[in-house]
Amino acid sequence: MEKTQVEKSLMWVHNMDVVKSVYIHIPFCEEICSYCDFCKMYYNKEFVTKYLSALKKEIVCNYKGDVVDTLYIGGGTPSCLDIDDLKELFSIIKLFNLSDSCEFTVECNFENTSYEKLKLFYNNGVNRLSFGLETTDRKLLSLLERKFDKNKVLSTITDAKNIGISNINVDLMYALVGQNIDMLKEDLSFILGLNVTHVSLYSLILEEHTKLFLKGVHNVSEEIDYKMYSLIHEVLSKNNYIHYEVSNYCLDGYQSLHNTNYWKNGTYYGFGLGSGGYVNNIRYQNTRSLFKYLEGDYLYNKEVIDNNIKMSYEMILGLRIKDGVSKDSFYCKYGCYPCDVFSYDDLIDNGFLIEDDKFLYIPYDKWYVMDNILLRFLEVNDGKE
Repeated sequence: MEKTQVEKSLMWVHNMDVVKSVYIHIPFCEEICSYCDFCKMYYNKEFVTKYLSALKKEIVCNYKGDVVDTLYIGGGTPSCLDIDDLKELFSIIKLFNLSDSCEFTVECNFENTSYEKLKLFYNNGVNRLSFGLETTDRKLLSLLERKFDKNKVLSTITDAKNIGISNINVDLMYALVGQNIDMLKEDLSFILGLNVTHVSLYSLILEEHTKLFLKGVHNVSEEIDYKMYSLIHEVLSKNNYIHYEVSNYCLDGYQSLHNTNYWKNGTYYGFGLGSGGYVNNIRYQNTRSLFKYLEGDYLYNKEVIDNNIKMSYEMILGLRIKDGVSKDSFYCKYGCYPCDVFSYDDLIDNGFLIEDDKFLYIPYDKWYVMDNILLRFLEVNDGKE
């Protein structure tokens, strides 16, 4: 019998690994930011209803009952969904077998996160929130096509904590066109006043097809970028934030467990438009076409990951975090040590990598040029795994 389109899209998921992390993409936004290159579209009630129905079908067909330790709902802007949309989304979430200690994160924007939504989040098991703050400067907000209301931010953070969600991340963008050190200091001062548990950093990257790129906006100089990066580290470190990954700071005990699974090359489901996943030795990407997705044609592409590629991912992802790559963990996974597979003596000799008895890692004073180090690692080991 000829297979349906839905069945064809799902053929790759048989005999899956045990997968403990889930990402769900909600592509809808009330407004489109000028720098955003994620899969997104304007909120439309009819499309949201159809999308959630398709999302449920994808999950029912692909999820194999694994116990889920981390669940992350991103976007887009999940908080732009109305109360009825969110209730339907949470009814879909009940399909997952969440562990008692599951880290459950929802991405939000302050302007559309109401007290009622926060209560709904909490009552449905959400225990971590991630807010897009970006900057507090009016001129820069206009450039990014974002909004900021100081009182709304403060009241939302307070409401979330009072309701019972105290694990909160805020995103901070820096190296913005027209930004100076004093502006960044204001942003950092405001964030410190929020007393949140986690801060994620984003240096402005001008991606093709974004509004800023099409307008011909240019990046700031590398010198300014570095000064801002250094200032952020100085300020956050003095205030007890741990720089545990190149772009992430947290108070002790509040690392993002979901993202840490990515950096440790763990497996994860990706559900929803444009989402990606890594299961059963396959990295896959879903379609970014809403109409294909609604028809059940979910999958855009997939890559079979052999052991050599898997070890390369293990190194490139693991070297992003403070501790680096555990040599013992590497051996447990692959039956060999990194030095048995990869060449990196030159990087060690030049101080770009440090190797001790337990770990291989990039020293902090080289984190700013981490991308260059990882690129050099790949170039040296091209075809040698």
